[in-house]
Amino acid sequence: MASHEEDTMPEETQGYKLSQPKQSLAQYQQMDAGDESLQRYKQSLGLGGGKDISDPNDPRVCIIHSLTMEAPGRDPVTIDLSVPGSEKSLKEHPFKIKEGAKFSMSAKFKVQHEILSGLHYVQIVKRKGIKVSKDSEMIGSYAPNTESQTTYTKRFQEEEAPSGMLARGHYNAISSFVDDDKKKHLEFEWSFDIAKEW
Repeated sequence: MASHEEDTMPEETQGYKLSQPKQSLAQYQQMDAGDESLQRYKQSLGLGGGKDISDPNDPRVCIIHSLTMEAPGRDPVTIDLSVPGSEKSLKEHPFKIKEGAKFSMSAKFKVQHEILSGLHYVQIVKRKGIKVSKDSEMIGSYAPNTESQTTYTKRFQEEEAPSGMLARGHYNAISSFVDDDKKKHLEFEWSFDIAKEW
């Protein structure tokens, strides 16, 4: 049986290897300017211009500002995670989701100090203590934010809430943001109710 720690990690991709070994930001910026493939790789990470806005007093590499749920015809619902410790009370304030409704989640985050490699969003959903789903989605690799782009936003694939009388009820979820080095940048519990109507 998998431990909670193992369960909140993204699934391993068979045969996947990092395209470049992890290096410091200074090393990336000094890579051979004559190598076109390295230039393209650096551009894909957002390296190139703008003043680094990393906070020297905050050692975190990835700071998750918010998680937002959007559904057609509804106002977006945002979980504000920008204040340290704000995630601790989320479990007591469940979202309400209409059965069968389509919705998508998006994350807003900041990267600082170093390259963030292979960030994943992992979500485990339980009902009455029994795991009903585990989803993992690749967010990507990012360079530290600069003045020109102070945050990143990633929209996840659209989902559909379960429907039917048996699907209605209360669910608990554990969400985590984990990188290729298996470092968890944030993990929090939250809850939602599947209901007949919004």
